[in-house]
Formats: sequence, C-alpha cells, structure tokens
Amino acid sequence: MNFKKITPVFVLLLAGIFSYGQHEVANITDPRLLIKLPDVKGDSISLASLKGKVVLLDFWASWCLPCRAANKKLVKLYGKYKTQGFEIFSVSVDDERRDWIKAIEKDKITWLQVNDPRNWGAQSALNWGISVLPTTFLINKKGDVVAIDPAEKGLESSIKNLLQE
Repeated sequence: MNFKKITPVFVLLLAGIFSYGQHEVANITDPRLLIKLPDVKGDSISLASLKGKVVLLDFWASWCLPCRAANKKLVKLYGKYKTQGFEIFSVSVDDERRDWIKAIEKDKITWLQVNDPRNWGAQSALNWGISVLPTTFLINKKGDVVAIDPAEKGLESSIKNLLQE
C-alpha cells in the first residue's frame, strides 16, 4: 500500500467499516465532501447533483503529466459508457484558467469539468484529502465511494457492474 495516498476519505471509509457494526461509507451528499464549483462556462456544478449515476470523481491538473495520460484513457471509457448512466466529474486544481481550458481542448475531454484554482490549497482537494494527482474515486448510484484509485484493469468491469445495480 502506498501510504502517501492515505487520505481523510480513506480514513473515513475505514472508520465506517469498524464503527460498532454500522457500515458507513463516504457519500457525495456529506456536507464535508461537498463540491460545487464553476465549469468552463462559469456555471456552478455540484457533485451531489450526480447522485443516481455511476461517477468517477477525478482530481487532476493540466501540468500533471500522469493526469494527462489518464485523460486519454478516460476519453475512451467515457465514450463507451456515458449513455448508460456513467459520468466523470473532474476537478482541476489549476491556478491558470487558460491552461486548464487548453488542456481540456487538447485532451478532447467532453465530460463535466470544474475548477478549484488553488493547486494544493484547493478546498475541494483538502476536503477529499488529495495528496497525489491524479486521484480518482469510483462512486455508485447511491453516492457512496466504492473505490479509491481503482486499478485501470478493473475499472471498466467495476463500472459495468455498478451500472447494472
């Protein structure tokens, strides 16, 4: 296990598993995990509004080379499942709006994009315990986080299974 990636959300998940027999997991409707940020057009989009869909929450930045490589793979995955109830909600922590928009265009990203422009000080990144980019969270239709940084090989099958629930 990469201990650099242990985040408050992970701790919250573990705490929920071991909490006196009650099974609680991080949920996108939890006020502590609220994300409501402007998209490219300036309209505010809330992560909680996606409850009912299978969501991949993706924290990234235009200057992050592993993020940009991941975007290319996500373009294919999104194209395949977007009409079946799958959504990607990407949170960019870019300070420079023009760099963020340029990366969206260059990577041919068509899914939901919002920006929290304070790099490592971005409130959404702090709330979700982000310490490495990219970091992703797979979220079921109920809004529960079911996986953190799912392995690329298993991601597609996980999405297919969650879409069938």
